[in-house]
Amino acid sequence: MLLYLHIPYCDSKCHYCSFNSYVDRFDTRPAYMEALRCQLETELERFGAVTESIETVFIGGGTPSTVAPELYTPLFETFAPYLALEAEITSEANPNSATPLWLEGMHSLGVNRISFGVQSFDADKLRSLGRAHNPAQALRAVENAARTGFSQISLDLIYNCRGDDRTLLTRDIEQALALPITHLSAYELTLEAGTPFAEDPSVRLDDDSQARFVAKRIVEGGFGQYEISNFGTPCRHNLGYWRLENYMGVGAGAVGFLEDRRFYPPRSIDTYLADPLACSIESLSPAERKTERLFLGLRSRLGIAEELLTPSELERAALLTREGKLRQEADRFYNPDFFLADEIALYLLD
Repeated sequence: MLLYLHIPYCDSKCHYCSFNSYVDRFDTRPAYMEALRCQLETELERFGAVTESIETVFIGGGTPSTVAPELYTPLFETFAPYLALEAEITSEANPNSATPLWLEGMHSLGVNRISFGVQSFDADKLRSLGRAHNPAQALRAVENAARTGFSQISLDLIYNCRGDDRTLLTRDIEQALALPITHLSAYELTLEAGTPFAEDPSVRLDDDSQARFVAKRIVEGGFGQYEISNFGTPCRHNLGYWRLENYMGVGAGAVGFLEDRRFYPPRSIDTYLADPLACSIESLSPAERKTERLFLGLRSRLGIAEELLTPSELERAALLTREGKLRQEADRFYNPDFFLADEIALYLLD
């Protein structure tokens, strides 16, 4: 079982961001963190935490580093009795707000994995993306995390932005791999409705070759690709999502999943504070769950189980295996080219 905690506060709103986050509601932080604790108690009961341990915790946002460690303490005290031994506990952070004091506080609480939203080490690119940090802050943040004692450090890069070329991307990748990190995520810029970038499509390059170039350079740097956008030591929490394991989603705009249902707390901070136990529920059909397993398995190293496929789908999988587009090992099929995952999934499905 997994636990996701959503922190909806940000120093600034990036030009490409459509996540549920706020730059003007910092006064609600104490009340919000108490609301999280209230919802968490209910979710622990709903998900049967007494009989099933929490294997991973992920604190995302928003920007978790905009909230002081002492405000997290009641949450950690609430879920600590249910943690598995050697549970992975990740927090996202931004370089400008992840101070040494914040890092030390979170490490003391039990966070053992930190993920920095770096996006680039190029000052002009960071400004164009609307990021609140500069390259020097990004470098210091990673180095401070290592000094604090975090043995698992991840950072994000973004590509296919206006101005990106292979020289800039190579510099970003080489700089990232020169740091004491264990994991690297590389995401293609997407244009989301309601964001500043959506009003100017030219900010995004339409260059399919950049994805393969970025992946190749990262792999050559020694970080194996285990999912279409992720490299290095796998994030156990993300692997749990891709396996469709049960996960609690706590916070405004979070999502939870239990067996065949998804749970959606309110997105609005005010609505969530008024009733943190409110949620809408979506039921998933067996066909919908199968489709998700297929797409997620093919875009990662997890692969798909033979038993998931109908006889006609198995015939198509066998054809793709003969053509080298799938690889079969025992009773599972694996995709050797994650960038073709969607096409392969659509071909397989009845």
